[in-house]
Amino acid sequence: MDEIKRRATVHDVAREAGVSLATVDRVLNGRPGVRSETADKVAEAIKTLDFRRDLSASLLARSRDLGVTFLIPDGRNEFMFALGAAIQRRASASKGERVSITTRLVHAFDPTALATALGELDPKTCDCAVVVATENDKVRRAIDSATRRGIAVITLVSDLPDSARRSFVGIDNHAAGRTAASLMGRFAKPGPIGIIAGSLSLADHHQRREGFEAVLAAEFPGHQIVGPLEGFDDDARTEAAALELLKGHLAGIYNLGAGNAGLIRALQKTGHAGKIRVVAHELTPATQAGLTSGAFDVVIDQNPDGEIAAALGIAQSLALGQASERQPAPIEIGLYLRDNLPKA
Repeated sequence: MDEIKRRATVHDVAREAGVSLATVDRVLNGRPGVRSETADKVAEAIKTLDFRRDLSASLLARSRDLGVTFLIPDGRNEFMFALGAAIQRRASASKGERVSITTRLVHAFDPTALATALGELDPKTCDCAVVVATENDKVRRAIDSATRRGIAVITLVSDLPDSARRSFVGIDNHAAGRTAASLMGRFAKPGPIGIIAGSLSLADHHQRREGFEAVLAAEFPGHQIVGPLEGFDDDARTEAAALELLKGHLAGIYNLGAGNAGLIRALQKTGHAGKIRVVAHELTPATQAGLTSGAFDVVIDQNPDGEIAAALGIAQSLALGQASERQPAPIEIGLYLRDNLPKA
């Protein structure tokens, strides 16, 4: 029988690198006083030994629980509901693990409200803030201020890379938009394609639009872009935007935000359901209904449970000084058609 491999310890790392335990501790916790050549030796030893720090034990050594606050948009966005539910599941599962998880709802598409919420966080109780970021200077300054106060900020779903945020968790939204265009270009007859955005003040919506338009222009010149119109992730406003687009001839609609129940109603009212191609985002009750009825052709999904788990893992690493400059891999993009919907 093969011998079970023992998990490497900090003692093994120190021995492999030829340094003291104190030096390994300084490298692991990002503290100064270590020459770059020595830090490189420790990093190489960690890689060679596949050393993995025990986060649970490190959290138990802290004088208080790790505090993580999620700032999530309010409103009727079904995907945000799914994120909130995923946070609650993780909060229940983390009891006894020295992690305190709080959710605060912030008015959607309101950069002042988000900046205010960030400004109200207390570093004595909050180690890390996980935020769905709006692309706005007030929010950038609030993230920078929170970072200076000692709160690590992680952006979730929608990024703000030119801020002091420490990491981003979400899909590659340029790739999602390009995927939508590749599918639409193949599915739809040549002609105008209407675009509905939640808000172009969100980086993820802006990036999806950029990716979509780039591929459509380069690979499917028979299609022309109409819009985008903004639906602000609201069913009624998305319905109104869709009805406006449907006044003209369309070969398809790409909804890169939420409000999909409103889009379905618009398609049904105008008799276009199932007659033009529709690509939407996030697998929710509304988009599943759209796929089942044939009103939607494809839904591009991201995994809320996976995103929350990844955000919490990064929050733990940041709080314990284990952050790497390398950004985590994007969350995997999922594609759903009527034929591969999950069983109820």
